[in-house]
Amino acid sequence: MLALDQAAEFDPACDGDFFKSLPPRPAVYRVEARAEDARPYLRCTSNLRRSCRRLLALAGTPGGVAEKEAPSGPRPPLNLRDVAGRVRYRLTPSPFEQSLTLYQQARELFPRTYRERLRLAPPALLKINLAKEYPRCSVTQRMSGDGAFYFGPFPSRRGAEEFAQEFLTLFKIRRCHIPIRRDPEFPGCIYSEMKMCLGPCYAGCTKPEYDAEALRVAGFLSSRGGSLIAELEAERDRAAASEDFESAALVHKKREKVGALLRRLPELPRRIGLLDAAILQPAAVAGSVLVFRVRAGSIADPLLLNFRELSSMPRSVEMILRDYLESEAPPAVLDASPADALSLVARWFYSKPRSGEILFREIPPASDWPYRQILRACARVLERQEPLSPGASGTRSTGEAS
Repeated sequence: MLALDQAAEFDPACDGDFFKSLPPRPAVYRVEARAEDARPYLRCTSNLRRSCRRLLALAGTPGGVAEKEAPSGPRPPLNLRDVAGRVRYRLTPSPFEQSLTLYQQARELFPRTYRERLRLAPPALLKINLAKEYPRCSVTQRMSGDGAFYFGPFPSRRGAEEFAQEFLTLFKIRRCHIPIRRDPEFPGCIYSEMKMCLGPCYAGCTKPEYDAEALRVAGFLSSRGGSLIAELEAERDRAAASEDFESAALVHKKREKVGALLRRLPELPRRIGLLDAAILQPAAVAGSVLVFRVRAGSIADPLLLNFRELSSMPRSVEMILRDYLESEAPPAVLDASPADALSLVARWFYSKPRSGEILFREIPPASDWPYRQILRACARVLERQEPLSPGASGTRSTGEAS
């Protein structure tokens, strides 16, 4: 749990000392009222001291809202000076940690409206419900416990649709929504006419043949194209071995087409059940890195790697990472639904510029973590870890709730 682990009592008579006690750094904070039944004010900021000064300073004083930011309309600027009793906050040097912290606090305070307040769009996914008689691949932004095959998340629904439209040309499962009755008198559709579908609607294939094709599609997505690449390379080698060079050239051309398609596929989309990644972010403590494990639609509580302290410890950093990433006991998971967790990860991953590093566990059967790459990524995060100046800005506010 990314709790608001620091607090400062607000006394209007001593506001100067109060503002000086707040660090001018990125943070998630909430202003708690003196009245017990009052709802707190929640926000994230790139500069905690400046943001609290705008909310709590006496109107007209340096830094007060009335001095610089009074709106032109009739609505007065927000000032909580007369009601505020305490400010709780957590320093968040990275946008990813800030987004997670704000999410947790907003979900606790506003369980019904936190998605709207945070503008948290549902993740864009591909879905194949293999339990259905004649499954198809579709784009969805809803996850349910139906045991279906989910692949993603993509940067947007449009991005998922474009990828699906292109990769499905490599297979022959249906794209229509009509009920399948296997009627030989049925005229079929344009996809079957173009030989892009096996045509189960007019009994153009048997049920086992269609099931095998649907499993090929699921295997293609699970392996991020590796299964089809291996299939085409084997077919090409067989054709070349039999001196059928014309067929080998056609298969090689198709293999190049698949390779070009996979190069345009972002690194994040995976089969949700196989999504296993480590996100590295700078920590609030100097010389430290936070490691967040993302696994199958969940985000584990982060591991703090303080390299200044670890240098004097007998255990290596790799051993500590192994205990965290390969523990059989499920790690404590941040309080987030699978869809929300994927949305938060996608929001960070597709942001530009993106801070921090992400490394993925190898796709089975070669299932292992790239520990050397993780350690090198930690070094890069530490190199970019710089203290913020008092006037630093630029961290986009991910939401506000009041």
